Amino acid sequence: KGSVGNGAQANNPHLQELPDPITKISWDNYVTMNPVEMVEAGYETKTAQQTPANMVTVTVNNVTLELPVVSAPGQKVGTIGIALGYGRTVSGDAGKIGVNAYPALSMNGGNAVYSAANATVADTGKTYQIASVQTHHTMMGRKIVNETNLSTYKSIDKNDDKKGWNKDAILADAFGKKRPVKELNLWVDHAIEKGHRWGMSIDLNSCTGCGACVTACHIENNVPVVGKDEIRRTRSMFWLRVDRYFYSDMSKEKGKEEGVGIIDTYKQMEDPSRYPEVVFQPVMCQHCNHAPCETVCPVAATTHSEEGLNQMTYNRCVGTRYCANNCPYKVRRFNWFNYNKDSKFTGINPAQNELQRMVLNPDVVVRSRGVIEKCSFCVQKIQAGKLVAKKAGRPVEDGDVVSACADACPTNAIQFGDLNDGNSAVRANFDDDRSYFMAEEVGTQPNVAYMTKVRNTDNLV
Repeated sequence: KGSVGNGAQANNPHLQELPDPITKISWDNYVTMNPVEMVEAGYETKTAQQTPANMVTVTVNNVTLELPVVSAPGQKVGTIGIALGYGRTVSGDAGKIGVNAYPALSMNGGNAVYSAANATVADTGKTYQIASVQTHHTMMGRKIVNETNLSTYKSIDKNDDKKGWNKDAILADAFGKKRPVKELNLWVDHAIEKGHRWGMSIDLNSCTGCGACVTACHIENNVPVVGKDEIRRTRSMFWLRVDRYFYSDMSKEKGKEEGVGIIDTYKQMEDPSRYPEVVFQPVMCQHCNHAPCETVCPVAATTHSEEGLNQMTYNRCVGTRYCANNCPYKVRRFNWFNYNKDSKFTGINPAQNELQRMVLNPDVVVRSRGVIEKCSFCVQKIQAGKLVAKKAGRPVEDGDVVSACADACPTNAIQFGDLNDGNSAVRANFDDDRSYFMAEEVGTQPNVAYMTKVRNTDNLV
């Protein structure tokens, strides 16, 4: 796994909670199998709260392992996969989850062999609850991740309204006239031309879905670890998530031409026979200039700062969750429990141990039960960066303030900075022709821009 690795980090609850990039499952290892084979065998391919996974026994090298089986659309037919590093016995509570697959390895000249051709799979007739953070596999025809291929990207005149691969969102107004969404405001504009205006850009070409940003955000902002049972109930507390989508040559237009129904069209988008591609998209609070969450809070617990931040006042929040309902990006999290004291989370939440409590960041408040929390653009790091510049007697420069997710990103896919600084990297990315806003048609005017993913597929057969 990209999180616990070979098992050395299996006792780290933050890493156990980090979902796998492809399966989006937390807190377990399992058998991955092509969904076509799973359907033929009668296994459940939808891993959700009400649809537990089927248990199977895998026998390899005279060792039998009992594990749940989950769907992996990219898995080659006739193969299965099992993650190592789980099922430790000499470990804390977090490291004991899952099944130890190391005994199934064979040796060759003193070296471990991590593959085998003599594996057999058998149904046990039992089921197992899996904690998954994402149960949908495609974008259902929506422009969430914007994609194009290299030849199309190079052939379009950059001054020709980016037509063909990054069109502006157009909607009809009350009189039926089609206009750009940015002209159809429901809110009064914020004064964002002066002072600082903090923003973030995410290059989808560079994102590998590793999840380093997720764990960095967790640790920097004292985000609670909630454990498998709460993840299974869709009560994750991630301030930042990495969505994963499968994408193939099937589209709504192609489905219509072939006479395929809309539901079957979506199913074929992830059909393994179409060799689906995969794309990752980090999603956090978009810090909208026209934030729908701010207008529905009855106690003004969520407000807009003069520097473009959508901020939370935790001791004012009464937990109506209206803001979460009104957020089109679904990035607000509700504290169902007092995770730092409730005995249900002993053993998985580091904050309950006197020594491990030292992992908490003293610059960030630990939230209590009954409030909404979300990405703050690491406001504590913003204030620290301002202080450094002030003590040096100079203005804030690009690079003085870096959010935790941007700092941890190994591919520099995430850039953070001042959008009002014409020389900042994030400003350059916002002005790039690949830049677009997620769910732009809603008109929220986010301070987070995504860079269109350009695939170099021209010479592939």
